[in-house]
Amino acid sequence: MSEDGEARGAAERAEVIEDAAARAQSLGEDERWDEAYELLAEALEEQGDDPLLLTWAGMAAQRLGEESQAYDHFRAALAMEPSDPFVLAAAGSGLSALDDPAAEAALRMAALTAPEFPFARAAYGAYLAREGLFGEAIAELEAARGLAPEDAGVHAELGMAYLLAKRTDEGLDALEEALSRTPADSWLRGLFGLALVDAGRGEEGAEQLHQAAGERDDDVEVQLLAALAMGAQGWDDPAWAALARAEVHADSSDRELITEVEDRLEAGPEAADEFLREDLGPTLLRERLLQRA
Repeated sequence: MSEDGEARGAAERAEVIEDAAARAQSLGEDERWDEAYELLAEALEEQGDDPLLLTWAGMAAQRLGEESQAYDHFRAALAMEPSDPFVLAAAGSGLSALDDPAAEAALRMAALTAPEFPFARAAYGAYLAREGLFGEAIAELEAARGLAPEDAGVHAELGMAYLLAKRTDEGLDALEEALSRTPADSWLRGLFGLALVDAGRGEEGAEQLHQAAGERDDDVEVQLLAALAMGAQGWDDPAWAALARAEVHADSSDRELITEVEDRLEAGPEAADEFLREDLGPTLLRERLLQRA
């Protein structure tokens, strides 16, 4: 094949890959990750390994709960030594969520080589926050916010970093800003409600947790947090309704905690508030701040 033919073939392949990635992204935005993964698997079979396709395949597998497949895809993407900052940041974030130490180098490289790319700065900042490097993390995330002030995800990650750093008021403000831009994000709403309770703003926190619980039927932890928060405010009927939803979706590992929450609701608002503020709330708040990647 001539050099011109090779160039045309490479350009056509790149176009096919970009189109497949764009379609996968669109499906993902609609939470159709199973279709996205199938599309990407077909593209990888037809086009061969490619860092962008592998990264999107890893993201789709991760959303589907297939952590082993996600890990293999992310590792394969980075093994191809990509320079694309999106690939570095996305694959690095994926590996970070799976506790692979290779994540740090990829995320740092993305931020260093693309300082004007907000996703790269935010991904690296989120990683640093979860590693406890709060000063560096917040600097990266504030830079990302300056580059993308309309991006709800950046505000959310910055809010979580502030909260981990015990900068509570700034953290709550950032989470509220994120929610104003993505009001349908029930996971974030639950986190915001829990952070409000932790900050001593119990009634506001109960309102947010009540709404989150109504949108996340199968999230047992949110149901129990909402039950306690509403019980602490004396909102008995919705508190017991949240506990009932938790019981429906609980497994055997949840039974002891459900019994404890039930006992606290029966004991009255002060008992519910004490258990939420001093025991369950702080533990789950930290877990959730460290969980989202």
